[in-house]
Amino acid sequence: MPPTHSTLPDFTGPPFAGAPEARFAPLPSDGVLPEGFFSTSNLPTYIKVDGRWHAPIRPRMDCVVVRRKGILETIEPRRLRQGEAIAMGEAEDGSDGIVVHAQGFLGGGYGANEFRFMSTEVSRERPVNYEELAARLGEEKRRRGYLVWVVGPALVHSRARADFEWFIRQGYVQAVLAGNAVAVHDIEAAIFGTTLGMSNTGQPTQGGHGLHMRAINRVRAAGTIERAVEVGLLKSGIMHALVTSKIPFVLAGSIRDDGPLPGVYSDNLQAQDAMREHTVKATGAIFVATALHAIAVGNMLPAFYLCDGAPAPLMTICVDQTEFVVNKLKDRGTHQAYGVVTNAQDFMHVLRFYTERWEQESR
Repeated sequence: MPPTHSTLPDFTGPPFAGAPEARFAPLPSDGVLPEGFFSTSNLPTYIKVDGRWHAPIRPRMDCVVVRRKGILETIEPRRLRQGEAIAMGEAEDGSDGIVVHAQGFLGGGYGANEFRFMSTEVSRERPVNYEELAARLGEEKRRRGYLVWVVGPALVHSRARADFEWFIRQGYVQAVLAGNAVAVHDIEAAIFGTTLGMSNTGQPTQGGHGLHMRAINRVRAAGTIERAVEVGLLKSGIMHALVTSKIPFVLAGSIRDDGPLPGVYSDNLQAQDAMREHTVKATGAIFVATALHAIAVGNMLPAFYLCDGAPAPLMTICVDQTEFVVNKLKDRGTHQAYGVVTNAQDFMHVLRFYTERWEQESR
């Protein structure tokens, strides 16, 4: 796991000392950036304005930094309008008035232009320190952190559904980001006791192929997922736990969705915007059995969060049964991710066991 300590740079020494003021230039038209703009990474970034170093708010990779009323904000280019001023420069070593502070966020290595793609490996032979994972979750709960879970439908199929429900009800989940399928299969399980027509032992049931469609239809008839819980249509499961525990969730649609359920974002940019409101608050993130959502959300996450004013590494755990997904996430820039190569059922069962033990020992 990455270090947990905060790392505040020394602004009196290099590369900060003697650096020039950062340059800003206006957009020539809506959503079009001037050539030579500064492209952000997910690492702590400081920009020199009026003789002081400022950290832009709402950090994430693949964005730009805009100056609005004296505030520097990391924002998607599609949101910007003609004339807005953005930070300029391609250097990250202070020579353009911009410093990317990588020390402590890349496994101890750091240097100019340190953020990069295609640089790490993950192995299924790597031991998993569940005691430490559980302790990190417990500390986040204790300090009232913001843990974002990003999950795929395999979590429901693999009989890890009850374990995830336990984490929700015990306060280890502050937001859930997922796709339509997660909610559909969980709701099918709540109503019919199956997921995609399979029993909890993995056996197909007669006419089971249509049960997920019947589940969607019943929720659409109720109006919303929240209303389905209120009227007693949903009495258990992940969505029931989220609604009754008042935990926010974002369901993002895809081209192949059935239904979809009410409340699912069918516009991917709207879904991204909704998810971003949670990633900017995250102090930790857990990705379980989802390739596309893990990479998407990983690209929205900074590698750090502010702890008492200083950047601290943001705990990011990625779980999948193949090295491919974990490596893909890390190769797309989420280098801080701690990879766990195992299936969702085993991970959730074992993590719950150690988390429950941590709770008992911490009393």
